[in-house]
Amino acid sequence: MCRIPRSISVIALLFALLGAVAPFAYSIEKQPAGVYRARRIALGAKLHGGVAVLFAAEESQLDLMPYRQDEDFYYLTGWNEPGAALMIVGEAPQAAKDQGYKEILFLPSRNLRMELYTGVKLGADTPGAAQTAGVDAVESLTELPAELNRLGRPIWGQPDSAQAKALAGFTRATLGAPATSTVRDAVPLIAQLRVVKDAGEIELLKKASDASIAGQLAMMKAVKPGATERALAGKMWAAWMDKGCERASYAPIVGSGINSTVLHYSENTRTMEDGEVLLVDAACEYSMYASDITRTVPVNGHFTARQREIYNIVLGAQQAAIDAFVAGKSKINDRDRKDADSLDTVAFNYINTHGKDLHGQPLGKYWLHGMGHMVGIDVHDPADYPAALKPGMLFTIEPGVYIPAEKIGVRLECVFLVGADGKLIDLTAALPHTAEDVEAVMRAK
Repeated sequence: MCRIPRSISVIALLFALLGAVAPFAYSIEKQPAGVYRARRIALGAKLHGGVAVLFAAEESQLDLMPYRQDEDFYYLTGWNEPGAALMIVGEAPQAAKDQGYKEILFLPSRNLRMELYTGVKLGADTPGAAQTAGVDAVESLTELPAELNRLGRPIWGQPDSAQAKALAGFTRATLGAPATSTVRDAVPLIAQLRVVKDAGEIELLKKASDASIAGQLAMMKAVKPGATERALAGKMWAAWMDKGCERASYAPIVGSGINSTVLHYSENTRTMEDGEVLLVDAACEYSMYASDITRTVPVNGHFTARQREIYNIVLGAQQAAIDAFVAGKSKINDRDRKDADSLDTVAFNYINTHGKDLHGQPLGKYWLHGMGHMVGIDVHDPADYPAALKPGMLFTIEPGVYIPAEKIGVRLECVFLVGADGKLIDLTAALPHTAEDVEAVMRAK
């Protein structure tokens, strides 16, 4: 942490910073302002004349990682700063002139002293604030209560957030109106908008997958007996940062030996040994959009006959799901595996009819999770599961077999886009899929 020399005038330094720093520059790639506004209007149409109030994510107490915005807030604004609130007023039925659509971004008061450390912030009093933020209007956060009082309409938001609970308490205390004292849940309404990605989102998700592939390749080239799981995680982090990513999509899973059979193992503390497999479930975010990739590799560069057998069964299950896919009909995340249109059912049946465990029993019981999930701003993007897959959706296909008694865990996870023609596009096509291709990459290191 730096200290400001007493001999330097704080005011003089502030003005120097104002001149030297590009104000309000974004470190992440945003879509055009009109895209976010269209999303806000779409949400407003679902409010039935109500008012949606969403809050930005709070800033973490630790500054080890870049600030990450609340997913719904970012989807609607592209705003990547803490302390803000967004108000969307839906057009009231049979609206009068003053009851049409309205949007306001509320920003916290600027702290000029803190800006010496954090950089220049946008405030409601900043010239051109609304244009810079890409919204119709910007006001000080202190004006939010007055705006709600003037409107007196039902309030929608994120009921489980601390800010929404405080907002409900405020409306009860000041308005005394039961109709506005409970914050209605806007999250499902936003989820409906988020499930199908637009062209800009798809491009960001492709970049996230490309960077994630670079990380996985760096891992494959560094795997060897005696290497540590944590060191491999570091190789991937470096590759992600080199591609302009902000962070991992989730805590990287780098599990060797028995750890390969632990679904969400993330300690990454073990030293790898000759003859083991290594399961690596790790990917990154690019400009808030997440990828999700898993590969399984042999620590010494060569699968044993048994490891190859399990690997090929998992690969076959994934291919069976791909072959069975029909846009608008196929579903994922059907935990009961009873629906004929479920890709979970297709993949499970493949695994359960190919190969046996050491006791001669089918392998189906060693697959412990769902077939896949949506990806987007969240690595597990919202959907109403089991979800029918339509053009513009991105999702994972990730069968796996985990046999603790043999210390073999194999998972293959790829991200797919349902194209406009209804066909699947594998965003991880550049990454090895077959056991032979994995070994080839490892030999070339």
